[in-house]
Amino acid sequence: MKKPDRRQILKSLAGLGIGTSVLAPLTAASGVAPKSSLTSRITRYEMIPTRLEYYEPVREALIKSFSLQNRMQTDFRPIIVKIYTDDGLMGICNAMIPDKHAVEAILKGMIGHSPWEYLMDDSLKGLLVAIYDLVGQATGLPVSRLFSDKPKKRIIQTWWSQCYPPDLMAKEAKRGEDLGYKVHKVKARPWEDVVEQAAAICEAVKSDFRIWVDANAWWGSVGRTIHLCEKLGQFSNYFAIESPVSRPGIASYRALKGKIPLQMSEHITDDPMPYISEGLLDSFVVGGPLGRTFVQRALMAEVTKIPLWIEHSIEDGINQVFQAHQAAAFPGVQYAISITHVLVDDLMQEPFEMKNGFYEVPVKPGLGVHLDDDAVDKYRIG
Repeated sequence: MKKPDRRQILKSLAGLGIGTSVLAPLTAASGVAPKSSLTSRITRYEMIPTRLEYYEPVREALIKSFSLQNRMQTDFRPIIVKIYTDDGLMGICNAMIPDKHAVEAILKGMIGHSPWEYLMDDSLKGLLVAIYDLVGQATGLPVSRLFSDKPKKRIIQTWWSQCYPPDLMAKEAKRGEDLGYKVHKVKARPWEDVVEQAAAICEAVKSDFRIWVDANAWWGSVGRTIHLCEKLGQFSNYFAIESPVSRPGIASYRALKGKIPLQMSEHITDDPMPYISEGLLDSFVVGGPLGRTFVQRALMAEVTKIPLWIEHSIEDGINQVFQAHQAAAFPGVQYAISITHVLVDDLMQEPFEMKNGFYEVPVKPGLGVHLDDDAVDKYRIG
């Protein structure tokens, strides 16, 4: 198979159909990359299935809350992957595909190909993270520079809690604050009193610790949403409600407009434009693919001036850092969300360190972080 040259790579990038402004950083990266990296090939890979239990203080409450939502899950099982190239580089990722046989089938098909062939290929799921790690290392650029010429130096990472009893919710909020977080996303469910949770949290944290509530459509009606938001609006730490009403919810959001004291956000999975054109929401929460689809959403946020709160990489430290690189690259991203702190380990050498509400994005080539191989071995299964 003939190795691709620089012109072939640029032609492939141009064929993505997502606009020259997005391709400019990738094109520039290919321009500074040594020729050997442009013609390098993937030679081998390692797959390491792992099992990460929940952090002990929240374990019982988290399993109970998940079970009440018909989610019978007692751990996370990321498949850690290392991808090697013939010029001596190694990229790392969590495959974000639960079936190890499906992961291996994709990896086998990548052998002999250039990492550059896979840029923005959403079909790779989490394997795409290792591709960006490899390309960043090859060009001497941090991953954030593959998406933007001038990425932010730091991002706002938010703390996260499932629906816990009020006393545990307060302890977790305080833990997040002590670790340097300033924003907390909490889950609201009918088996816990959201007002009692709010009172407990606000008693435990300082006035500048901001909280938004994610009801995941459990509140159902406009009337119930107004009632609960009026109650929560009495707590100065609370600033937003996400997905309070049953879906599809555009009619409900029309009825809610201007009637609640909190910002309104929705986890968008369908067409966002009706919400934008009518000014119904203050932000969107998005997850999903890591490549071109994410880029398209981020650019939409910049054009429409609707902030994005993103949560696509939540099971381990690798993807948490990759998400931070993407959040740094696009001005439209306001908050990044992950849940690695509810697991026993994030599998990384470097701590995800928060300082006064911000995370400083690595500036070393690629992801700029490393696996803790001892931890990976400790939690290896199969």
